[in-house]
Amino acid sequence: MSLFRGSGVAIVTPFKDNEIDYLRLENLIEWQIEQGSDAIIITGTTGESAALTYDEKKALYKFTVEIVNKRVPIIAATGTNNTQQALMLSQAASEVGVDGLLIVTPYYNKGNRSGLIQHYHYIADRVETPIILYNVPSRTGVNLDPELVAELAQHPRIIAIKAACGDISQIAETIRLAPKDFEVYAGNDDQVLPILSLGGVGVISAVANIIPADMHNCVMDHLEGRLAQAIKLQLNMLPLISAIFSEVNPVPVKAALALMGRIEHELRLPLARISDANMKRVHQEMLAYGLLNPVI
Repeated sequence: MSLFRGSGVAIVTPFKDNEIDYLRLENLIEWQIEQGSDAIIITGTTGESAALTYDEKKALYKFTVEIVNKRVPIIAATGTNNTQQALMLSQAASEVGVDGLLIVTPYYNKGNRSGLIQHYHYIADRVETPIILYNVPSRTGVNLDPELVAELAQHPRIIAIKAACGDISQIAETIRLAPKDFEVYAGNDDQVLPILSLGGVGVISAVANIIPADMHNCVMDHLEGRLAQAIKLQLNMLPLISAIFSEVNPVPVKAALALMGRIEHELRLPLARISDANMKRVHQEMLAYGLLNPVI
């Protein structure tokens, strides 16, 4: 089973006066669909999931399902380091009709090998919605090694992984060991083509918040054999991607969206606004990329 092929945007959560700005979110979703994004990922890292309450997450699942109205798949990030709460979020998202669940490895308390298997099985056994594993050890302190991924992939509802370990050799070994129908999504925007070249089927992207059409085209050009075009797009993105990750995600990408006039420049603590130096860098790279009009 494939949830999507192409570019899935890990969409930001806009705030206004510290409340979710649903009007801006609706506008962002509509723009993403118009620009060709192949899936919407809600309440992920880029969506500041750690700063959202349980009730806010449930409301965001429902709102996104209603706005998207089956035009593209919706994947809800429901992972936490509390297995029971992750299950409750996963069930809440499933009940309102999301198409997939993105479940990060438990962080801080971490999990030993047996605990990780039981954590994912506990959730997968109690929902009907397909699950994408999320491996991002730089944030969680936990790494899903290729052998463990291959074992988890035997569960019929665990169908894919968002690979954000940064280690291409590990990702290659994961693809080699996993079942042939198990899918891999790039989790780092600067590694989309290397992962696609190994058999990946798409990306779950932060930078797609500001360049959705180009990220969609980059993936589809590769999947459909237009390799030179795909390479050109990936290489052209690299300076912008570097600027967008100059500080912890989603601080710079929210600054970029604010420069584009698409959201208020607001985050929730413990995240604060981007530094002046990095704001200047983001502004310069957006100008160079053609996302902003130069001031004359």
